[in-house]
Amino acid sequence: MVALIKYENFNCDSLPVFPEDSETKGALEVLKWANEEYGNKLIYACSFGIEGIVLTDLLAKVNPAAKIVFLDTDVHFEETYQLIDQVKKKYPDLSIEMKKPALTLEEQASEYGDELWLSDSNKCCHIRKITPLTEVLSTATAWLSGLRREQSETRAATEYINRDNKFQSIKICPLIHWTWKDVWRYAHKNGLPYNILHDNGYPSIGCKTCTSAAINADDLRSGRWQGAQKTECGLHLS
Repeated sequence: MVALIKYENFNCDSLPVFPEDSETKGALEVLKWANEEYGNKLIYACSFGIEGIVLTDLLAKVNPAAKIVFLDTDVHFEETYQLIDQVKKKYPDLSIEMKKPALTLEEQASEYGDELWLSDSNKCCHIRKITPLTEVLSTATAWLSGLRREQSETRAATEYINRDNKFQSIKICPLIHWTWKDVWRYAHKNGLPYNILHDNGYPSIGCKTCTSAAINADDLRSGRWQGAQKTECGLHLS
């Protein structure tokens, strides 16, 4: 019996090979493998951007009752919450957890000051995103992410299967070879719901306090943390 690929025994030389030239550029094959490998110890951390919607649809084809977690920071756009309601109706068997941080916004303000995202965005992301995901992944062996190599330089070396040192887990990224056009082509072809902010210049959507319309059409994440010399919340940084 082949040993389960865990953080502790991760070995690049023993990873499976997936067909990058398949209809879904390996995504469906990766998801089938991940579901067979990890079962209920696999969790999808979904932000419900357009990549998240595509990956949710593919995942539902493999496991209609898959586990999905949304890091509900309490400062997301109303359009994002509306989309999640649509997704719940479209995929009624999916298990979607709205994971909140330990501190309410009021408690955070009392301890760290009002609008922490302005004075110390890294601290805010740690409290409202990184710590909650750490708690979620403490009960899992692997997690899914919608990262694509095309998104940014920090994601260009992402593999299908990755050793995640931050969360001491296995991070699986089925969409690494998909382009922005691939994502939208799939979404439109399959009639998937999506966040209407995408139609208003928001290619990447996070918290409303730290997200604005993109200022550079060639940089999909140029609307995130503008002026803060920051492009990641920290979930995908070692």
